[in-house]
Amino acid sequence: MAKKQLTKRVESEIQRLVEKYGYSGAVLREFALFTLEKEPAKGKKEPTKGEKKVTKTKGLSLPELKQAIYQHFSVKDTTALKKSGTFQMATSGMDKLDLSKKAGWEDLYRKLIGVLPGEENEQGYGCVNGINILKYDLPWNAFGLDPKTAKTEEIKASYRDLSKIYHPDNTKTGDAQIFNRLTVFYKSLTEKF
Repeated sequence: MAKKQLTKRVESEIQRLVEKYGYSGAVLREFALFTLEKEPAKGKKEPTKGEKKVTKTKGLSLPELKQAIYQHFSVKDTTALKKSGTFQMATSGMDKLDLSKKAGWEDLYRKLIGVLPGEENEQGYGCVNGINILKYDLPWNAFGLDPKTAKTEEIKASYRDLSKIYHPDNTKTGDAQIFNRLTVFYKSLTEKF
């Protein structure tokens, strides 16, 4: 078997863990290489080059999504939902909703109810502390803080830690889109009215 190489993403995650927690980079690299060298379980197919490995989790079906939204607004169908003043108020600042597609219902669920089943503890681009911050407006989750007990200093410290990782000036892990979203979250939690 040819020796495997670590991807840039794995290397950047190792660097983040070294910087944030002081772990040994050599040990983390050795472990990452060890896991890559393991053969896949019998009957499991590894993705070929160019294929993405997709882990399917059971999400909500379209009827389940609709039912959850109907219950949230105490209506029985889409016609009643669109006539509901509460619904109109809740969605007035949102972009145009396309309720003819499942994605529109999913966006509604994310904005108005919470994290969709199957999207908890997500990983990948845009995910910070298990939340895809590009899909969800959940600053407390992104900062890994409890809204009932967190103090302003903790918010600032969490933002500072995440900024070190995602600031566009960081050539290894910087990302302007994620950094800008975290900055919006930070401002929303620290602005005084």
